[in-house]
Amino acid sequence: MSATNGRYAELPGVLERAGFAIVTDVIDSRVVSELINAIDAIPPQGLVLERGGNVYAMRNVLSLLPASRELAESEAMIRLTRAILGPGAFVVRGLLFDKTPAANWGVPWHQDLTIAVKARTETAGYGPWTVKGGIPHVQPPVSVLEQMLTVRVHLDDSDDERGPLRVVPGSHAAGRLGAEATREWLTRVPPQTCLVPRGGALLMRPLILHASSPAEASGRRRVIHLEYAAAPLPGDVTWFESECPGP
Repeated sequence: MSATNGRYAELPGVLERAGFAIVTDVIDSRVVSELINAIDAIPPQGLVLERGGNVYAMRNVLSLLPASRELAESEAMIRLTRAILGPGAFVVRGLLFDKTPAANWGVPWHQDLTIAVKARTETAGYGPWTVKGGIPHVQPPVSVLEQMLTVRVHLDDSDDERGPLRVVPGSHAAGRLGAEATREWLTRVPPQTCLVPRGGALLMRPLILHASSPAEASGRRRVIHLEYAAAPLPGDVTWFESECPGP
């Protein structure tokens, strides 16, 4: 299921029904090249995950890679995310994935159930708590996840041989899924492979079931994974990133 820049008005309905959408030409080739150059210049350090001398993932990408924050807060991304979340949309977390022959992995079927926050604050409805890369993470109430949007911006073509993401359409609407419910969804609903071109983006709700296989071909699959919300967290918990969107 796809959408083009001229069809942003249809995205809320697509996300509500299917839980995901593919949007082409979100950023142009110049921006893609600038982001790739910035990623290639990252030295192994701190919260960077490194293997064989090459960076293959990064948790706190918005702080460690300024170009990624420029992307997350750019006019193109704000226009896209506010079409789904409304005028208050703002970025709350950023990750980098760089699947290469030297760092090639598969991810089993799962939902994205945790968020990054500023500090651990014992609040009803939040838990369990973990720490990833020095940053507190927690499972929030399902109502929080239902109002979030993930935007995976692709810096390389994601074809069948590069370990693309697969999703189970509609599964985002079923809340948190245990192992048995996950198996039932996989038996009943055929997964869909998300082939995203360079400069395009995969939009998805965090609760959609998704997975990926190791790449079968050489090359890279660089993805900047951005998470957006449109309201402060309920209770005393605070988003890891700012809660103060611009005008």
